[in-house]
Amino acid sequence: MLTYILRRLGAGLLLLAVVTMVTFAIFYVVPRWAGRTTEQLATMYVGRAPTPEAIQATIDRLGLDQPIALQFYEFVRGILFGAEYQFGRDTVQCSAPCFGFSFQTYQEVFPEIVARLPVTVSLAIGAGIIWLVGGIAVGVVSAVWKGSIFDRVAMAVALAGVSLPIFFTGLLSLAFLVHSWGLFATPIYVPFTENPLGWAEGMVLPWLTLAFLHAAMYARQTRAGMLETLSEDYIRTARAKGLSERRVVLKHALRPTLTPIVTIFGLDLGLVLGGAVLTEQVFSLNGIGRYAVQAITQSDLPVILGVTLFGAFFIVVSNLIVDLLYPLIDPRVRVHG
Repeated sequence: MLTYILRRLGAGLLLLAVVTMVTFAIFYVVPRWAGRTTEQLATMYVGRAPTPEAIQATIDRLGLDQPIALQFYEFVRGILFGAEYQFGRDTVQCSAPCFGFSFQTYQEVFPEIVARLPVTVSLAIGAGIIWLVGGIAVGVVSAVWKGSIFDRVAMAVALAGVSLPIFFTGLLSLAFLVHSWGLFATPIYVPFTENPLGWAEGMVLPWLTLAFLHAAMYARQTRAGMLETLSEDYIRTARAKGLSERRVVLKHALRPTLTPIVTIFGLDLGLVLGGAVLTEQVFSLNGIGRYAVQAITQSDLPVILGVTLFGAFFIVVSNLIVDLLYPLIDPRVRVHG
């Protein structure tokens, strides 16, 4: 078991290193392959109204005139140990992990991301619990009651949930559930430490809207897995031994079905933690996803880089946690892992 954990940790660190290299290449190497010169590359990153002085300052700040290997070394060194930046005659220290300074606000990128992290984490955790529990519960009941009215209605709603984009369901929920019928309060983020009830009240509609999309997929996946598992020989043997239907379904049929569900959940949760872009935009939540959209529209390279690496970190960590949970869900992993 310890060997399995160490191997997965090593693989996670290696994947983070690969993601860092790929991210650097996308922003620094690929444009050069496309024929961009150093000045043109700096012009892309400096803003909408670049001046020669601003272009040269960007080249110096990012080291765009340095060899690619040296640029990558400084990039990784800044993330691990921090870096120093020149703003005119002033030298400014950027603490590790350093993703640089925003071109628009001249603030360190990492503290700006951390300041928005509670919003995104609140959205991801709340919605994740709802879509995981709700999707699995609906999928199990639909599989047990295959062909029933509940099964057909649930799968029809799940199909609608998979088909409708989040910006459509989000705008509809705002228009009817908030403004027309007044069933929910206007979504607004309140720190949990200040007012737990206000935090939940302000986030419940974004939770439900985001969870509706994912729960639909989880319900369909769980139903398909349960139907396949319930037809296995060992399920018939368990029933023949006189075990209760509840124990057969929950212990013997559901457990092997959860393995692919947990895999999908780890990926989905990591993606949402990296920034639920559409949900945050629709409900005006100032999280990481909205921060990324603003950076893209303003060509704010350090912010885009920081958010990309931050999101990749969450995805890798989420999948690592899923790998470590496999032995608890499926004992066969302990033997063959």
